[in-house]
Amino acid sequence: MSDAVVPHRSEAPAPPARGSSSGWFHRVIESDLFYSFRRSKLTMIAAAVTLLFFLLAIFAPLLSVQNPFDPAQLQLANSRFAPLWEADGQAPYLLGTDEQGRDVLSAILYGLRVSLFVGVLGVLLSGTLGIVLGLIAGYVGGAVDSLIMRIADVQLTFPAILIALLVNGVAKSVFGNRLDATSMLAVLVLAIGLSFWVQYARTVRGSVLVEKNKDYVAAAQLIGLPAPVIMLRHVLPNAMGPVLVIATINLALAIITEATLSFLGVGLPDTMPSLGTLIRIGNNYLFSGEWWIVAFPGIALAALILSINLLGDWLRDALNPKLR
Repeated sequence: MSDAVVPHRSEAPAPPARGSSSGWFHRVIESDLFYSFRRSKLTMIAAAVTLLFFLLAIFAPLLSVQNPFDPAQLQLANSRFAPLWEADGQAPYLLGTDEQGRDVLSAILYGLRVSLFVGVLGVLLSGTLGIVLGLIAGYVGGAVDSLIMRIADVQLTFPAILIALLVNGVAKSVFGNRLDATSMLAVLVLAIGLSFWVQYARTVRGSVLVEKNKDYVAAAQLIGLPAPVIMLRHVLPNAMGPVLVIATINLALAIITEATLSFLGVGLPDTMPSLGTLIRIGNNYLFSGEWWIVAFPGIALAALILSINLLGDWLRDALNPKLR
């Protein structure tokens, strides 16, 4: 009797390793967050627009026809050219030029870098400060909690723009004319960071008050883990969802705050303009016919803020289990 031929059975592919990049990518693709992202076309458009703005800011030196921060590249003979599609427009100034002969498109790209740089650093500073103070207040409790929260309550009675103006004014009164453009950039980041830490602190404190009474925290305390390790490694990850939502929304608020300060003339100088500075400069020529000097920076700022706010709204709804 001939032996029966056993058909060859192909083995199922092994699942990706736990720590592999393909396994991480697979988990991201199948996550509820990514599913919610794919279902919202408006959110996908907002994410694409936000990513586009960041890419334009990063590659501004490659996309610009001039460096608007370099006075040697500016010529007054090229000032106030209309956009290229107008009758008196001239190449290569696609969106026209301002009163200093600065290409408006190049100024927007470089101003976008400044606005995003200040906004991102301001959010990182305020987030770090608020998270640390919120962890300490919620985990330690007692007089420390009361002190931090009373300071937060006092700051909440003032608008964020007033706090930023106060920090900016104190820095200028202390250092005077010794503040150059780079120092002014640091002052803006500090002003914005000190203006928005309260939301992070109150949110993290509330999450810590809930999490610190759970069994896993008691187990970590039982095996002798120090309090900073318990707060950062075990408690903080459970509070990161609301923190991400606040950070996304506060990025738009930080950019608006910087633009407001620059529009009021207490932000960055004209030699290193942000989008707010460009709008302030263009506002002086709005009724003289050179509408493009203020219109295009204003449109860029509005589109950036709108796209970030839409992402923040989606993230807030996607991370809320009651709305799933």
